[in-house]
Amino acid sequence: MKNIRKKIKWIILGLVLIGISAVLYIQSHPAPQVNPAGAQQAIVFTAAKETLVNKVEVKGKSLYQQETMVYAPFGSRVSAWMATDGQQVQEGDVLFKMDGSDLQTEIQKEEAAIRKTELESELARYAGDVKETAMGTGTSETERVDALTSRETAKLNRQLTDVNLDLQRKALVEKRKRLAAAEYQSPVSGIFLYESSAKRPHALTENQYVGKIVQLDQLQMLALVGEADVFRIKPGMSVGVKLTAVKDMTLKGKVEKVSKFAKTGTDENTLNQLAQFEVIISLEKSEYLIAGLSLSGEIETERKEDALVIPAMAVVREGGTTSVLLDKGSGQTEKKPVKIGMETPEKVEIVEGLQAGDVVVLP
Repeated sequence: MKNIRKKIKWIILGLVLIGISAVLYIQSHPAPQVNPAGAQQAIVFTAAKETLVNKVEVKGKSLYQQETMVYAPFGSRVSAWMATDGQQVQEGDVLFKMDGSDLQTEIQKEEAAIRKTELESELARYAGDVKETAMGTGTSETERVDALTSRETAKLNRQLTDVNLDLQRKALVEKRKRLAAAEYQSPVSGIFLYESSAKRPHALTENQYVGKIVQLDQLQMLALVGEADVFRIKPGMSVGVKLTAVKDMTLKGKVEKVSKFAKTGTDENTLNQLAQFEVIISLEKSEYLIAGLSLSGEIETERKEDALVIPAMAVVREGGTTSVLLDKGSGQTEKKPVKIGMETPEKVEIVEGLQAGDVVVLP
């Protein structure tokens, strides 16, 4: 009897433990809730008035708006460099001095050659006059012909001499100008920058590129746009410009020039390339701007204030017509024809068919 009671006791204890475990399992694994049939919330948008803007995104580089190139006036040894790389110079400052002794010798020889030609021309003219006088006394036909021939030949020789003298004098004037530039003066004010591959050489050849003078506070952006956008961009349009190297800073810009000639060619090697057109954008002054920076910009091609706007995805386009699903309340909608005005990739202007505050349902 005692054993039976003990067995019953263990059975009851086991049932209690099983019950507790079942309760704990049910609490940790609640049954999934079933949504009522048809309970699906619609996506709605409210027509509102706002500023609608169309933009073209461009990328490019910063460059100096004004660059004055410096070339050697003639070939010779450089006797002194007066300006250093990156130095601020004023108009008229001497940048470098060149040895003009060889050019001075050439000028002296040129002057002597001109004087010699002038004297020879005078002598020939005098001799021609004497000969013409002597032959003019002849009475035969042959003598008269010879006199006429001699006179015309002398005339042509004088004309040829005058032409040669004119060329010599012009060459002399040019050499004197170059010699006057032996002390090369800056033509403008700005920052003088040497050519990177030829800093302060000991000698220069004629017309050798030495460097340039730039205005650090006058920079512009050179961007390239595709053929799909070039006709949307006009001079005078405003541009928001961002510097890749400086975050959270936008500079104001303005389109100055749009090229009508493509950068790529049309030969067989470039037929498959998309045409690219240059756009020049002026930039406001900034301490962060230097030439060669990577820039990105948004050109504002179209703007409309106080436009009635809805998202573009809410417009239904069918067979050349446009409409929206107007929310009538209580889950009811009405297909409403609308007239579209200005469009952007995200939004459209409704010019007819809706009023501010109307609610449309995503179809």
